[in-house]
Amino acid sequence: MGAVTDRSEAVGIAAGAVTDWFVASVPEVEPPLRFALVAGGRSNLTFRVDDAGGRSFALRRPPVSHVLPTAHDMGREYRILCALSPTTVPVPRPLGLCGDPAVTGAPFYVMAFVEGLVLRDAGTADAAMPDHTARRRVGEQLVDTLAELHRVDVDAVGLGDLARRDGYVERQLRRWSTQYAQTSGAGVVAPGAVEAVGDALAARVPPQRETTVVHGDFRLDNAIVTPSGSVEAVLDWELCTLGDPLADLGTFLDYWSVPADGDPILGRTPASALEGFSRADELAERYASASGRDVADVAYFMAFGYWRLACILQGVYARYQGGAAAGDPDSVEQFPATVARLARLAAATLGLP
Repeated sequence: MGAVTDRSEAVGIAAGAVTDWFVASVPEVEPPLRFALVAGGRSNLTFRVDDAGGRSFALRRPPVSHVLPTAHDMGREYRILCALSPTTVPVPRPLGLCGDPAVTGAPFYVMAFVEGLVLRDAGTADAAMPDHTARRRVGEQLVDTLAELHRVDVDAVGLGDLARRDGYVERQLRRWSTQYAQTSGAGVVAPGAVEAVGDALAARVPPQRETTVVHGDFRLDNAIVTPSGSVEAVLDWELCTLGDPLADLGTFLDYWSVPADGDPILGRTPASALEGFSRADELAERYASASGRDVADVAYFMAFGYWRLACILQGVYARYQGGAAAGDPDSVEQFPATVARLARLAAATLGLP
């Protein structure tokens, strides 16, 4: 489930109390337990937990400080994993939920640790997946997995009441506009830019033709894959809700593509920029074929994805300024400039001047 960083001394984990919870809640666990922060997260924190018997688990908890109201709901995320676990969508097996914040300062849940590759950038992928056939397969499997997710019957798996079914984009625009307003006091580079794009998006919302489970952050580095290109698990269900499936496709293409100016959107070249990986337009066509959906509005959802990411990163930056580690802090100081650039990308994708 990704590399483990040595930068953390398990901040956010009360080792004794969490070990007691494991012994009471997870069958056959063998203490003592070792906790290590998994690299890559900038919102919820994910820890690898190894026991004395050689078993590994993953523990998810909210950031250690500066948490916005209604954000980082561990029970909701755990519920989604439980609902999807029996389906064909590959997710880590959920093992237990602790709703008592007294144990380690916040609710948390535990799932099986999935071994495999996390292709966070081109450098990682170049070393870990040199085979071009595997590179092409991983893109195709991700798109097929996304189509499988969007085929899930929300009522049959018990997620029919996860959220309202209508007005997805409108709800998202309100939610992230509110978060941005709450956090925009921290280092804004281009005042008014994010707000202007949000207004333009609100004026152009395409009709929502159907409602599916929406992952909310579906991308290559939120998946565990094998060296041969198979998708073993989709991670990070924090933003999952019910809504328009094209929003997931737009987000996926945002991360898969390299913008026209040639610069990666988060400061690192995506794995998909390497030779052998499918082009973004090929994967959009594959999704259309696999899902039977018209993807003509995907540019709108790509713009929406850029804008929403700008709002999210502003929140991460505010938490960082407030003292939260928020996972890997390496480039967080550059987030204000990144937020401004994402607003420009969203505007350009919408065709705004």
